[in-house]
Amino acid sequence: MPQGDKSSYTSKQKRKAEHIEKGYKKRGVSSKTAAARAWATVNKQEGGGKKKGATKSSKSTSRGRKSSAAKRSATKSRSVKSRARKTSGSRKRAAGQSASRSRSATRSGSTARSRR
Repeated sequence: MPQGDKSSYTSKQKRKAEHIEKGYKKRGVSSKTAAARAWATVNKQEGGGKKKGATKSSKSTSRGRKSSAAKRSATKSRSVKSRARKTSGSRKRAAGQSASRSRSATRSGSTARSRR
């Protein structure tokens, strides 16, 4: 199959590329550039043309299993939540300690002033 051959694309993908190409032409892009951008968009969205001899493993990654990016985001959100819980607890403790410090500072300050 020579480069640029569109025979491996489905009819739906071909229609999609035509619509995208028309949109680019409306915007004033040259027809050659519009066609290139349209097929690039179809390739990105659909993953290219029909694959010959697709295996079960390549199909199962899109259905049953989580992708590695999804796993990372789930782990990241859990760690952010736990960090938020830890900081809120430490804020409460710090607030309690600073309040007791300010009370003791006022007491000692007031006694020092009254002695003068």
